[in-house]
Amino acid sequence: MSGVRDGAAWALPAALAIDAIGTGLYLPLSMVYFLAVTDLSEADVGLLLTAATACSLLLPLLVGRIVDRIGPRPVVIGGQLLQAAGFFLYLGVAGPQSLFLAALVEAVGLRVYWSSIFALISEQADGEARDQWFARAGMIRAAGTGAGTVLAGGLLALGSQHAYRGMVLADAVSFVIAAVTVALFVRGAQRPTGGPDRESSDAIRKLLRNRPYLALIGVNTLFNICTVFLAVAIPVYVIRGLHAPGWTVGAFLTITTAVVATCTAEVTRRSRRRTSRGGAMAWGGRLWAAWSVAAAVAVLLPPGPLLVGYLTLVMLLWAAAEMLHGPASNALSAEAAPEGMRGTYLAAFQYSFATADMVTPGLFGVLYGVNRVLPWVVVACLALTASVAIRPLERRLANVSHTHGVFGPS
Repeated sequence: MSGVRDGAAWALPAALAIDAIGTGLYLPLSMVYFLAVTDLSEADVGLLLTAATACSLLLPLLVGRIVDRIGPRPVVIGGQLLQAAGFFLYLGVAGPQSLFLAALVEAVGLRVYWSSIFALISEQADGEARDQWFARAGMIRAAGTGAGTVLAGGLLALGSQHAYRGMVLADAVSFVIAAVTVALFVRGAQRPTGGPDRESSDAIRKLLRNRPYLALIGVNTLFNICTVFLAVAIPVYVIRGLHAPGWTVGAFLTITTAVVATCTAEVTRRSRRRTSRGGAMAWGGRLWAAWSVAAAVAVLLPPGPLLVGYLTLVMLLWAAAEMLHGPASNALSAEAAPEGMRGTYLAAFQYSFATADMVTPGLFGVLYGVNRVLPWVVVACLALTASVAIRPLERRLANVSHTHGVFGPS
């Protein structure tokens, strides 16, 4: 792949794919596994997993400082090994204490990994190649997670504790393989001497004074609510709100995954010829608004083949928005981050994803309880707000970055 170091050209995609398959394999079966191997209730398991995840939320900024000091490669490897250790611990889960400990180790590993992987991609790819690299990373993640989910469906059909334990063991081994792949074949960039340690030591203070970058995190949170809304809202809305057959939810999610996994790189290449990264994000927001309005309009259709066909086309709007927004947002955040503090900045950028993950389920639940159409109206407004805000914000980021001499071509 042009603009990427030789070893990383195949090793990073391979590691990303292995990681994504492991994640996709585990997520659909997590609750089932813990309920099978313990006497805990659904509520107990859910609370323990939530508590473990909450304990890891403060890590990204600390991880970012470590990335700035030693580089992203060893941190990514450490995150993958921590995830592997967490899954190995899952094999010994027998009660609430062991479950919480295993889940905490896995959650910490997950947070460390996602707080450093984008810095590693940014380090390995030249400025002009970053958009395509982030696009391909998104495609690999979608394809790998989809493949893991399909495998998980097969294991779930078996309904066997041995199958569940085999899944957990396979997950642990997959993360070890991914870590070894990065360790052996991805070379870290040469770290500058002298200045970076001093720069990284007050990177958080500089980040907190960088209002345009903080605004980017906030605006991207609005965009990411649209991303998360697919998985949160569609199952409930389609089955309970529109009374469509249950199988349609899996079909819709499969369609969006397949489109994103196969078309993102081409969409990114074409969009970058016509507009800036902020422009691509704005178009993504407009398409998410159109998706929300189209989903709301579905209440006017009777249950049946016409509704299913209509919703299939509506799902393509979400996929198009995701393909425009995802690579552009990651590339913009990486380009706007100062060179010596990129780890801290990109780790902080991950809060836009974490915040959306936390806020979206509650937002949907409260609004849906008022009216089944109301969540879509609110999300459409959020998407349009973000679309309006991102272009002037991109110009402010460019002005701040040019002042510090770090902004490349947008």
